[in-house]
Amino acid sequence: MRKSTLLLSLAVIIPKTKGSVKLYRLFLMAMFVMFTVGVASSAQGHDSRWLGDGRISSGPKINHLFSCQQNFNPNAPGAHRTGPWLQGDKYHPHKKLHVNGKVDWPNARINIVTEKGMRIVRANNLPTHPTGEFPIRQSDPAYQYDRNPNSIREQKILMRLPLMPKFAQSPSCVPMGLTAFTLVGGALYNAVDAGGRDAPAYEILDVCGGHPERSGQYHYHDYAPCLPNGTDQNGHSSLIAYALDGFGVFGVKDVGGRTLTNKNLDVCHGHEGPVMWDGTVQNIYHYHMNDEYPYSIGCLRGTRAQKANTNNPSSAGGQPNQPQGGPRRAGPRRGDGPLAAIARELSVDLNELRRAVGPPPPDINRAARLLKIDPKRLRTLFQQNRPR
Repeated sequence: MRKSTLLLSLAVIIPKTKGSVKLYRLFLMAMFVMFTVGVASSAQGHDSRWLGDGRISSGPKINHLFSCQQNFNPNAPGAHRTGPWLQGDKYHPHKKLHVNGKVDWPNARINIVTEKGMRIVRANNLPTHPTGEFPIRQSDPAYQYDRNPNSIREQKILMRLPLMPKFAQSPSCVPMGLTAFTLVGGALYNAVDAGGRDAPAYEILDVCGGHPERSGQYHYHDYAPCLPNGTDQNGHSSLIAYALDGFGVFGVKDVGGRTLTNKNLDVCHGHEGPVMWDGTVQNIYHYHMNDEYPYSIGCLRGTRAQKANTNNPSSAGGQPNQPQGGPRRAGPRRGDGPLAAIARELSVDLNELRRAVGPPPPDINRAARLLKIDPKRLRTLFQQNRPR
């Protein structure tokens, strides 16, 4: 029974005798407060996400992205300002601006066939749904936060994938660029932007949750609104995309319609279970998308396809099983002197410290929470290492 129905029933059922009127009113008031607080808490939980900043790992790790790229430039192109949807360690997707416009792509083309025992994906990477207008216009309110200058352009997509993918000897890193290709014609990227930040939190996207990068490849970073969201006969989410290793990427629902959280998934953001696969229900490994970082593929469980070509060089990624650059630290950059000294004092990676403090001025309290360091100590170190 819904809470509102219960309150109405109580108003009718509880006798209103002269001696119990005051107690009755107090009881109803308490029930009303509990109801409104519950609704507010539910709405707040639905509308907020924990930021993924600082959760890039050099190996498979739950709630993290095992990225092939380990070193990120904090001054890389991307959104240049943060907005009111970012609050501390959380952000609120429904408070974010979207890129304006509605552009249709009648020439969108995607073809998935079986040839010689392989799954072949051919597409031009134009989405089958409308997009926003890119480059972002100066008159668009989104421009004050993100001045994406890129246009959506056709790409040549050719993926040769195994029909029944198998586990690799060990999970491998996820490249920057294309990690999977969706059934609606857009590429699926990993969870971070060029600066290593939580991309869905910072970058301004269109109403379908996508945008183009510098070569014009239209892509998503999370469980975007225009991706397939249906369910099969068992209540399990339908297929969204094929990953680079051939495994399927599905939505947020498990068998029976249960919503999956990261607690239900492995280090690569997947698990084994019955899904609709090539027309029949099969018990196989697959990835899931949800609203928790890293949102989709956290690492690749299978062997990356040898031929997953696009005309976008940023989709090439690193070596199949190693992060690019391995354990080395990034070279010094202008302004790194104080940060490097603080990183050495704390015995943390310089890039991890950069991501945690964010753009100037440094957010000490947020960095302390992300790095699990005493904020007083961190503030003291910044004061001691302040440029003179």
